[in-house]
Amino acid sequence: MSRSERLLNLLQVLRGHRRPVSGHVLAAETGVSIRTLYRDIASLQAQGAAIEGEPGVGYVMRPGFMLPPLMFGQEEIEALVLGMRLVADSGDRQLAQGALSTLAKIAAVLPPDMRRELEASALLVGAGRKALHTPVHPDLLRTAIRTEHKLRISYRDPAGAVSQRVVWPYALVYFDQTRVVMCWCELRDGFRNFRSDRITEAALLDQRYPKHRQALLKEWRRTEFVAGRSILPETDSIAK
Repeated sequence: MSRSERLLNLLQVLRGHRRPVSGHVLAAETGVSIRTLYRDIASLQAQGAAIEGEPGVGYVMRPGFMLPPLMFGQEEIEALVLGMRLVADSGDRQLAQGALSTLAKIAAVLPPDMRRELEASALLVGAGRKALHTPVHPDLLRTAIRTEHKLRISYRDPAGAVSQRVVWPYALVYFDQTRVVMCWCELRDGFRNFRSDRITEAALLDQRYPKHRQALLKEWRRTEFVAGRSILPETDSIAK
C-alpha cells in the first residue's frame, strides 16, 4: 500500500468514528504500527485535516472536513472519469455542466501525475446515444425529489390516454433511452413509476408529502421484494 493510499485509508477510518478513538485502535484498524500512525496523523494535520487529539487521549475528525489533495487509485480515477462523462452525455444540461465542473474541481486538487491520468483516460462514452426529449424540465423533477414536495402531473399512457395525478416523487432512475420518476400516486393509492417523456405537464405544489423520500424508497424496496418483482417493471407499462 502506497503512502497516499495509507493516508486516505486512515481518513476513511477516522470518518467512521464519531467519538475520540485511541491511537492503538486506529493502528490496528489501519494495519500499521503505532509509530507510523502518529506520523500519518501529523502528516494529515499538516495538510489541513481537521483531526483533533493527541497520544494517550485519542483522535477525532471534525465533521464537514473536505479531503486534502490525495491520490486516487487507478480504478477510482477511471470510475470518476467514466461516470462524469456518462452524466455529461445524458442530455440534461444542468447535470452535464455539474459533471464537467466536478471533473475540473477534482483535477485541480490532484497531484500532477494523477491529473495527467485523469485527463488522458481512455474510457470514452460511445456516440449515437439518443437524446431524450422530455416536455417537463428534469430540474423540476429533481427539485421536487430533493425538497420532498408533491407534483401535479398530466401523464400520457402508451395508448395515448392522459390522466391527471398528484404524486410524491422520491427517486429518478436513469436508463439509456429514458428516465423513470418513482412516486407514490394519490390516485392509485400506491407506488407507481412514470416515464418522464410521457409526463406532458408538471407543477410543483406548495405541499410537502407526509413521508421522507428515504422512507418511501425503503418501503418500495420492501414491497418489491415481497412481491418478487424485479427492480423496475418494463418501462412501456409503468403507470396504470
